Parts: sequence; structure tokens; C-alpha cells
Amino acid sequence: MFAVEVYAAVRSFVFIEGHSRREAARVFGLSRETILKMCRFSLPPGYTRTVPVAKPKLGALLAVIDLILETDRAAPLKQRHTAKRIFERLRDEHGFSGGYTVVKDYVRVCRARGREIFVPLAHPPGHAQVDFGEAVGVIGGIRQKIHFFCMDLLQSDACFVKAYPRETTEAFLDGHVASFAFFGGVPLSILYDNLKIAVAKICGDGKRERTRAFTELVSHYLFADRFGRPGKGNDKDKVEGLVKYARVNFMTPIPEAASYDDLNAMLAERCRARQCDRAGRLTQTIGERLAADLAALGDLPAVTLEPCERRAARVSSTALVRYRCNDYSVPTRHGFQDVIVKGFVDEVVILCGGTVVARHPCAYGKGEFVADPLHYLALIETKPNALDQAAAVQGWDLPEVFQHLRHLLEALMGNRGKREFIQVLRLMEAMPKDIVTVAITEAIRLGAIGFDAVKLIALARIERRPARLDLAAYPHLPRLTVKTTSAADYATLVAEQAA
Repeated sequence: MFAVEVYAAVRSFVFIEGHSRREAARVFGLSRETILKMCRFSLPPGYTRTVPVAKPKLGALLAVIDLILETDRAAPLKQRHTAKRIFERLRDEHGFSGGYTVVKDYVRVCRARGREIFVPLAHPPGHAQVDFGEAVGVIGGIRQKIHFFCMDLLQSDACFVKAYPRETTEAFLDGHVASFAFFGGVPLSILYDNLKIAVAKICGDGKRERTRAFTELVSHYLFADRFGRPGKGNDKDKVEGLVKYARVNFMTPIPEAASYDDLNAMLAERCRARQCDRAGRLTQTIGERLAADLAALGDLPAVTLEPCERRAARVSSTALVRYRCNDYSVPTRHGFQDVIVKGFVDEVVILCGGTVVARHPCAYGKGEFVADPLHYLALIETKPNALDQAAAVQGWDLPEVFQHLRHLLEALMGNRGKREFIQVLRLMEAMPKDIVTVAITEAIRLGAIGFDAVKLIALARIERRPARLDLAAYPHLPRLTVKTTSAADYATLVAEQAA
């Protein structure tokens, strides 16, 4: 192939200087066909094949390769044929005697032809995408899988990321509430994949039947919900990229935090710091482009949505309510009643007749027993022998002074001492544990071993007044005689000092 300089010299000789092509062939020592081609093309056109390359050995087996590649579309990604495996099957099953290269080249062309082509999109301000991702973290010294909620504002690439123990309905709702508060507004529309938390059913006409919790979220914040095609993650490429970015940049190395609150405070700070970066080839920072998104966001409602899942339940004969395979206690007076369970990310709240009757930390295991010992004390008081076997009081973290008081009560009163001790425990139904602990300590110091004494001391401490104990109800206690001081006693002291 001739250099471009030769093309330029020949074309100048013919078109500028006015010489004939015959004379150019003689001067440059080229054939007239070559001179004609140089006059037709300003640059070397390269070799142009007029007929396809013949494949005498592979040609009859092209349909077999096409069938293998078509079947691979339904196979798991990690169990699809490589070009080498197709070559081996052609050789072993069809007697192919050609080389591996011709098979590899044909497979490469077929796969490139079948790859999906995407349309570049433009994103107006005020729209968002949402998804969940997974990572590993160390929370409270325990290595565990964490699930993180991601929201991406499409026009600016501003992001919000928050971590949770599980990808649950309450985490989904809480992520939206927290992200709206983070950006100070509600996106005009949010694009999702078809996650079960939001979509109860995909109808035949492409419409979605929303879950109750998701419908309440949309109704409260009034944004438009959109869904991608099933199995097509590229429909929400922005947030898919954010999930990978957050895992690599926010959670590498593996994050360590004392609690999820501490981890989420770190993630929120990194989301803010990212606004100083530039995304892609854009010259403006994310923060500079965020201004247009914030101007387009809708206003936050006056009342924030409660990010919880609501379920109806019934209290069992053991004063327990089951929620997500775990049992939570309520006061025994609510046995066999219908209740509403509100499951938040960090706590479970139980309501009976519209009134909150129990609050517990949320358990994420299965078959866990979460009980407040105070819920069972009223029943245990009527069955004092159940005190040591009651599951709710096993492992109850009480100061040592409580056990000391019990030993003293049972030593002084026998079986009645256990009932008195239960009455002392019931004081914590109405008073803080610290107040009761101080009252027990003071009662033991004074030698006033009994429920009434502890109660009076605790009430006096709450009311900030001295305790007045009437020991008439305790004949077993030693009597103390306190002499009233008179002026003559002081005179005696003065006289003794003068002497």
C-alpha cells in the first residue's frame, strides 16, 4: 500500500499542475490503474473484499453454533459455552477438522451482534432512582452483612446512603423518609426495580399492584413511582452505579462502628463530601449541579410519615405477641386482646385500643423471646413461687442490692418476704430503677427492711423531702430512743468547757 504522501504528490501532479494520468504513470513509475485509483481517492482506501471469505470446513456447522449460542441465552451465566468448548463439541460430536481460530472468530462476531445497544438518556432536574445494596461491616464488634439504601438524584448525581440490619419494609420506608430529609424535598418521580417491598404483583398489561406500605408512602409524599423492566437493571443504571460506588468508596475497607447510628452518620458525611467531586466528564461539581435538583424538588409534608410496618396480632395466653417469628411481651392484663404491632427499624411498638402498651428493641433473629420483666410482675405477685422460674426475669440486670434485700426479707419474714420483694420490684413500674435502687440501699442502711420503707424513701426522694418512717408496722425491728435536746443540755456543755 502506497503512503499518503505518494497519493498527495500524484493528485497534485494531475489536478493542480494539469498533467495527464498517462504522463503521471510514466513520471511516478506506476500503472495507469494505480494512478486512476489515486485520482479517485484522497487517501488509500484499503483492501475491500468483494465476496465473503469461504469457510469450507465450518460452513456446514454454522447452524449448529447458532443453536448453541441461542440455547445459552436461557442457561445460567456461569454455565454458558466458551468458544473453546464450542470448538471441542464440534470436533467431538460433528467431526469438525478445522482449527480453533475460525470457530473463535465466528463466535465473537455472533456475540457482538447479539449484545444490547443502549440509548443515552438526558435527565431533567428533580427525579431520582432507588435501590438496595449489600456489604459486610463490623457493628458493635460483630462482623455481619449490612443492607444499605441508596437514592440517586439523576441530574446532579447527588446521593444518599443509609445502612440497615435487613432489607425490610421499615428499612425501605425509613430510607425514603431519611433521604427526603437529607435533600430537604421530595423528588418528582422515583424509579425502582420490582422489589417485593413495593410491588405485590406484576399484572399482565405491565401495570403493578403496589403493596399497602408503598401505597401509603406514595400517598403521603405525593411523588410519581416508576418501575423498570423485570430483570433489566440497566433501566436504573444511575443507582446501580451508586450501589457499586458506595460499596467500593464508602465501605472499603470494611467499616467498623459501635452502632448503626454511628455508621449512618459516617455515610451521611461521605455523601456530603462527594458533592465536591465531579462525575464523568462534566466540568461542574455534583454540588453545583445539585442546586437545579433542589429547586425542582417538591415540598416536604408538614407531618413526617411513620416509617414502620403495621400488622394486626392477638396476645397469647402467656402475654406474648408474635411479630416476624419473634415473641414480644405485653403487660399480662392485655392477655387475649387484639393489638396492632408497629415494626420500626430499631424497635417494636405494640398498641392496644390506640394506646402504646409495650416497646421493645427490634430482634432480627428467629424464635427470639423479647420480654420486659415488669410486664409479668403483677401476675407473679399472685403466684410468688413462679418468681425464680419465670422466663421473663431470667438474666434481669439488677444491682446486687436487690438480691441482698431479698435475702434479708426472707430471713425476717419467711415466705411472706418473697411477696414483699415482688412488691419492691413492682415499684419500678412507676419509678426509675435508679430511684428504687437508692431507696433499697438507704432502707438497708437504716435497718428498715420492708416494702413500705423502700416505697416511702423512694417517694421522698422523688418529692425531694426527708423520709418519715413509721416503724409501728415492723415490731421485729429494734427500737431506738432519741432524747429531745433542751437548752439546759447546752448549758451543761458550756460549763464543762469552762472548767
